[in-house]
Amino acid sequence: MNITVFCSAYSLDERYTAPAAEFARLLGERGHTLVWGGSHTGLMGLLADGVKEAGGRLVGISVELLAHKAYEGADEMVMTRDLAERKALLLERADAVVVLVGGLGTLDEVTEVLELKKHALHDKPVVVLDTEGFYQGLRVQLERMDAEGFLPRPLAELIHFAADPAGALAHLEA
Repeated sequence: MNITVFCSAYSLDERYTAPAAEFARLLGERGHTLVWGGSHTGLMGLLADGVKEAGGRLVGISVELLAHKAYEGADEMVMTRDLAERKALLLERADAVVVLVGGLGTLDEVTEVLELKKHALHDKPVVVLDTEGFYQGLRVQLERMDAEGFLPRPLAELIHFAADPAGALAHLEA
């Protein structure tokens, strides 16, 4: 399975890196392909290293402006002109999407993927690995949107929140 992962390109505290490393190990051991932003830095680099070490395949989708941060040793590296093209390819190449901790770029990516899914422009599973309750605010907001009629589909059809790496991957493999 090609699993696109959105996450931070920054170096983070171990409470965030340990679950990401565990997810990477599981992904690689089970023979999945990581499709990601293609960076060697921060959580992105840790994720790629872990998948590669565990025997998984790496497909990086980077952008020209960040070419200097491209991961050496990916099985495939695609360079895009801009961030919009990058996001489109990340989704196009995915069988499923997983969201790890991240900043504004990650939030932008997950909301676009959900908007497209809301309009039935794809039906790929979207799983948030909610490490340390990082995405509780997003979950509460989405639940309110669902409860108050702002979503044309039930929230459970759009996104799944997982508490741990094994649960995230189990949801995708089910």
